[in-house]
Amino acid sequence: MTDQVATIQTSAPSAPASPLLGLPGAVQAEGTDAGVAAHYGNPMIEQRSLAAGRAIVDLSHRGVLGVSGPDRLTWLNSIASQELRSLAAGESTEMLLLDPTGRLEYAIRVLDDGVETWLLVEAAELPGLQKFLDRMKFTLRVQVVDHTLAYATIGAMTDSPASVGLSANGIAAAAPNDVPLTWRDPWAAVARGGYQYAETPEHPGTRWTYSETLVPRASLPALRDALAAGALAAGALAAGAAASASPVIITPAGLLALEALRIAAWRPRRAREVDEKSLPHELDWLRTAVRLNKGCYRGQETVAKVHNLGHPPRRLVMLHLDGSEGVLPAPGDSVQADRVRPEGEAERVRVGAITSSGIHFELGPIALAVIKRTIPATSTLYVESEGIFISAGQEIIVPQSAGSVADIPRLPRLGIRTPGH
Repeated sequence: MTDQVATIQTSAPSAPASPLLGLPGAVQAEGTDAGVAAHYGNPMIEQRSLAAGRAIVDLSHRGVLGVSGPDRLTWLNSIASQELRSLAAGESTEMLLLDPTGRLEYAIRVLDDGVETWLLVEAAELPGLQKFLDRMKFTLRVQVVDHTLAYATIGAMTDSPASVGLSANGIAAAAPNDVPLTWRDPWAAVARGGYQYAETPEHPGTRWTYSETLVPRASLPALRDALAAGALAAGALAAGAAASASPVIITPAGLLALEALRIAAWRPRRAREVDEKSLPHELDWLRTAVRLNKGCYRGQETVAKVHNLGHPPRRLVMLHLDGSEGVLPAPGDSVQADRVRPEGEAERVRVGAITSSGIHFELGPIALAVIKRTIPATSTLYVESEGIFISAGQEIIVPQSAGSVADIPRLPRLGIRTPGH
């Protein structure tokens, strides 16, 4: 599995390189995340600060689409996996757009402000998504506009000092229709009408209190200057802070920090976990992005059939990697397992691929991988990276038993029976 964003990118991302790359120590990310910082010199400290709510992440390379018009929610509802008709102003959700066979094409973060529906997407998704939406409008009263050059995305932990710090320093969330544009990730709990395959007593997603805020892109130089001067502070507005408490200084964190926390939360990302064959079931994305009891939409038949009667052919796992070799696997690296043959020695065969990897400040080197469903949960896996085999222990996200929730009894086989049978 490779970095699949290339399969849907029809033109270069429209967002310019971020002014925050001018901060001391900034190292630009590569590939699909080019244009913002991978880190600012110390990814581990940045990760701790981000997890504690004392840092923000520059995501200004991401795409922003707006859908306006009186038919916008009913129209989007008719083509998406999520129920959107009753989405209230300021409410956040996420939706998937599937192809006719149920394969995942677009993963979209959704926020409505009562006038316009805001769609937050990967930069590489935006051109193809906008073209698809324009093609599907027909005679409906909707308009699709690319807002990427007007608004930039900033990530933080929801209701954290970092979120408060933006407003306290005059860099408030954009609110063109008087509703602040902050999207709160629903991953912390199973959404209404969703379904979780993970069988763990406590899902790590419950600690993923993440948000994305849209700010005017023109405010990014001021944000850079405030961060550089150590002047971006939440002060006593920080949650739980006393009036006399010292200001909480907000610092920048790079994408390496965000990705490590995302992996630990088992949170799938379109640019990493998805390829041309992906079904939402394989990534446990029915948890927050699919309303199983809603009406028809493209790909719904496959979603229902796999969930009720079948099993997804692959499954997402988190891998705890042996770090003794000092090699961190990259997306696309082969995941292998030993297959024992009766007539000879075990043979190591490919069973999947790494989709995301990172070094977590508590868990160490970790990764997400998509592997064949049939691989036993007890199997030791090996990741081949740079010619080195790295042993990896599985943490089950999507179990082998995922699907077939209808539990329809099998009918006895019909045929000629002999007396007494």
